Amino acid sequence: MKLKFLGTGTSQGVPVIGCTCEVCTSKNPKDSRLRSSVMVTTEENRKILIDCGPDFRQQMLAHHENTVDVALITHEHNDHVIGLDDMRPLIFKSGKNMPIYCYQRVGHEIKSRFPYAFADVRYPGAPAFDLHEIENKPFSVLDTEITPVEVIHYQITVFGYKFKNLAYITDAGFISKTEKEKLKNLDVLILNCIRKFDPHPAHFILPDVIRLFEELKPKKLFLTHISHHLGMHDIEDKLLPAGMHLAYDGLEIEF
Repeated sequence: MKLKFLGTGTSQGVPVIGCTCEVCTSKNPKDSRLRSSVMVTTEENRKILIDCGPDFRQQMLAHHENTVDVALITHEHNDHVIGLDDMRPLIFKSGKNMPIYCYQRVGHEIKSRFPYAFADVRYPGAPAFDLHEIENKPFSVLDTEITPVEVIHYQITVFGYKFKNLAYITDAGFISKTEKEKLKNLDVLILNCIRKFDPHPAHFILPDVIRLFEELKPKKLFLTHISHHLGMHDIEDKLLPAGMHLAYDGLEIEF
């Protein structure tokens, strides 16, 4: 299987509108970060998208992706769902509704933001979604077993997703002892890291992620959901402990 980072930025993306810091003005493409999303490709070359934010169209074109078979949504914040309308050409091409797997609360939010995708009589050109509500227990799509990992983002539940010996977690500020058991001794762990200093009420910062790396002991850990406050990619990546790396848009991992 393969995971491709379509975006590794926070809700504002990098560069941030109007910001002239060294990260936002960097010429290094690894310092430009679209909103966080990944594409998982199965052994049968089926495509599982995790999150569909406002940069979805741009991400699909930039990374030469032209198919989504299933979408998994971590939570309902706009930077993770508001691009769902841009699924339309994929839906029209396949002639099928787009299956979306998410927590019940998230499904209600998707219905409220895209009511026209669920209408009994849809106007021509509208997308069409099939919602599948999931709980915190393993499920299977496209012959692939997926294990949700429940984390806390400020005051709401967010689902990370585990495939085989890889786990992808974004927008987390707390992981319970029970859920950490799912994350121990992985080949690859992907965690959000919004900045280097200053505690955040809803997101891990770098010292939090380093502590989790030491506790959970994955072979490799990649940071995502990165803001311009974390620093320049080529500088900060070299300062991380061995086995830890900054992810960047377009990075591919085989697992």
